[in-house]
Formats: sequence, C-alpha cells, structure tokens
Amino acid sequence: MKFGIYTLLTAASIRPEVLARAAEERGFDSLFIAEHSHIPVRRETLWQGRAELPDAYYRTLAPFPALAAASAVTSTLLLGTAVALLAQRDPIHTAKEVATLDVLSGGRVILGVGSGWNREEMRNHGTDPRTRGALLNERLAAIKAMWTQDEAEFHGEHVDFDPIHLWPKPERRPHPPIYVGGESDAALDRIARFGDGWLPRAATTPEEIRRFSARLAERGRPDVPITLAGLGPDAEAVAGLAEAGVERIAFEHPTTSESESLRALDELAAFADRLR
Repeated sequence: MKFGIYTLLTAASIRPEVLARAAEERGFDSLFIAEHSHIPVRRETLWQGRAELPDAYYRTLAPFPALAAASAVTSTLLLGTAVALLAQRDPIHTAKEVATLDVLSGGRVILGVGSGWNREEMRNHGTDPRTRGALLNERLAAIKAMWTQDEAEFHGEHVDFDPIHLWPKPERRPHPPIYVGGESDAALDRIARFGDGWLPRAATTPEEIRRFSARLAERGRPDVPITLAGLGPDAEAVAGLAEAGVERIAFEHPTTSESESLRALDELAAFADRLR
C-alpha cells in the first residue's frame, strides 16, 4: 500500500511547496489537491447532501500553478489532482498546462479528473450539467490526441478543432496517467475508454471496490490501479481497502496554517509508518 496526501490549498493555508517538501521528507509518495474555479453566491446544488460548504472551497488555489510550486522543491513526490474539473476547462489550455507541469517535474503528474458536482459552477463556464459527462469524454480524447500527436485534430459534438501543433509534449510517455473519479456506470465506461486509473470517493466500501473492479475486468480492463483520496486515519478501513485492491490512499489533510498543518502531517506520517 502506498500513502499520499489529499487536501485543499488556499492563500491562507500552508504553502504548496512547504507541504510538498514536508510530505516527501515524511515518506508520502504523492500530493493530490482539489479544484474549484469559484463558488457561485447563489447555489442550490448540495455538497455531500448539505447546503453548507467548508470555507476552503471558496478559496482554493488553482491546481496546476500550485503543483508547479510543489514540483520545484521535490524530486520523487507524485503531483496529482483529485479532481480537475475538466468539464469546466478549455481542453487546449489544460493539455498545455498539464504537459508543462509534467516536463517541469520530470514526469511526476497524475491527472485526476471528474465531471464535478456544483451545477451552478458548471453553468458559469457555459457547461450544461446535463451533458457534462459527454463533454468530459470528448475533452479527454482531445487532450490525449494533443499529447501524443504532432498535428492533432478533433471533431466531436462538443469539441472541435482542425490540426494544431501543441508543445511541450509530456515528459511521461505516452502521457501522464489519467485517473477517473466516480463510481457510476458513466465513470466505469470513462475509465474503460480513457482512464489509466480509478479515483473512488473516500466513502467507497471494499465491497463496492470489488464490484466495480470486477465490472472493469469484464470490460477488458483488469488490474486498473486504484487511488482513494480523502480517507481519515482509520487502520481497519485501510486494511479492508488494501485487501480489496486499492493501491494508494491519499489521506485527508486539513486546510490550516503552516504550523498546524505540519503537526497534522507528522501525525499522519506516524500513522502511515505503523501500517507499513
């Protein structure tokens, strides 16, 4: 079992380069951060069944610049998103940003993607929540084309461009691994078609992990790597998830000041050491 860190970063929290350096020094293999471009003032969409939203969600740093800062002070730490909201992102800019980060970090990027939950946020980007899954699929296909072809073009219902040159190409070949979030039928299809890994929710049970993995195997995708992000320090849960086939757990890390964050990181590191 591999252990990483999952968190939301803000301008008031620990800086990404400080957290990344400390995580690598303490033996964590990865840092995953969340993304929200903004939070609409008027919001009807519930978060985990609740109207209230933690303050950090309003203040998140943009993921790829934050991970670039993290990459500059680390050498082995994997740099991931959990998740990038690709249905709200321009695919050409995203392809270039992720490839640039992969080059600067020496091939350490994991692109975790999801369709998102905040419908009002999506609409502000011109994304129809009803078609966000189809849009996400096309953007994934288009990004993979841009990463792997010198003259990439794409002609779909939602994404359309004639041949383009886009550089740099990612350091990792053929491209950084794409981990797909979600547990729905649509997510399963997305992993089978475009994914290199799966990012289930922290609340996903070992039984659900096994069922989903079996369905992926039926689709010709056995042994898809699984990273579960956002779990707390629960030894029994870790053991059950490891037995179910989870490769990595990125522990939930609080969005706090530097001193508080480093204390919490020490506690997580001690917990992880006991499980190794």
